[in-house]
Amino acid sequence: MTENIDRETHSAARVRALESLLIEKGIITGETVDKVIEFFEKDMGPFNGAKIVAKAWVDPTFKQRLLEDTPAAIAEMNFPRGMTGAEGEHMKAVENTQEVHNLIVCTMCSCYPWPVLGLPPYWFKDPTFRARAIREPRKVLQEFGLEIPESIQVAVWDTSAQIRWFVIPERPMGTEGWTEEQLAAIVTPEAMQGAAKVVVPT
Repeated sequence: MTENIDRETHSAARVRALESLLIEKGIITGETVDKVIEFFEKDMGPFNGAKIVAKAWVDPTFKQRLLEDTPAAIAEMNFPRGMTGAEGEHMKAVENTQEVHNLIVCTMCSCYPWPVLGLPPYWFKDPTFRARAIREPRKVLQEFGLEIPESIQVAVWDTSAQIRWFVIPERPMGTEGWTEEQLAAIVTPEAMQGAAKVVVPT
């Protein structure tokens, strides 16, 4: 874990240096950087995915449409521009159940459904995670603090330029009668990646 943090800190420092160099040479401006950051803070991010999951939890017919034709179902919702761009062109949802737990990974690089999950975390891009998630997913999930019983199948989905997967996690017990807004507030990016379960705050 410490090694990953050190590598992420090193990568962040390189990004800042590159950003400063590009601004200095006039290739981009500080305003350009601010607009990109604002785009991912306000328009594209895990808050979109959380709304989709919450709607799927309370509306079974929507969930079925989401599983059958993910882009079409998402298009029904009042999201900002660009949901089909920025790596959202070919999104596909899979559902966690009492029989199957899903995990997404990108074995080739770091393809990711940005519109619904935001920017990928560092560990998702890490070559070690990518290799081990395919080879020993149950053990990797265990290291994330997620114990999956042997009776439950673990399905790993290799997201790519052709299909970008995301997970509809299981709805936690104790949320009966909650509004979509309340449900969306407890859905995390990790749960939509299959690396965690949604839990009710205590």
